[in-house]
Formats: sequence, C-alpha cells, structure tokens
Amino acid sequence: MKAFLIGLIFLISVAILAGLGILLYPFLIVLGIALQIVISVIFVIFAIWLLGKLIVLIWESLKPKPTGQ
Repeated sequence: MKAFLIGLIFLISVAILAGLGILLYPFLIVLGIALQIVISVIFVIFAIWLLGKLIVLIWESLKPKPTGQ
C-alpha cells in the first residue's frame, strides 16, 4: 500500500508540473519575442554608434594638421 501511495503522489506531481508547463508556454513564447526585440534594438544602437565613430575618425584624418612655428 505504501508503494502505491508513493507512485500515486509521483504521478500527481508530474501531472501538476506538466499542467504548469502548458500554462507557462505562451509566457515563454512572449519572453522569447521580447528578448529578440531587445537584442535587435541594442544591435541597431550599437551599429549607429559604430558608424558615428567611423565618421568622426575619417573626419579627423581628413582635417589639415596645424603646423607648429
């Protein structure tokens, strides 16, 4: 009888965890989409910053250098 009760408790706990996983699945999908959007925005900001650094570097190299007297 003890083994039956332990097996029954195990099956009930597995069923509860499976139900919880099914309920959380849409939440995980939304989190994945949000993470993809955040990473995309961070990449775009980084690309714009890198482009600005490149333009400043080129601009500085094209400026005439002052000659010392």
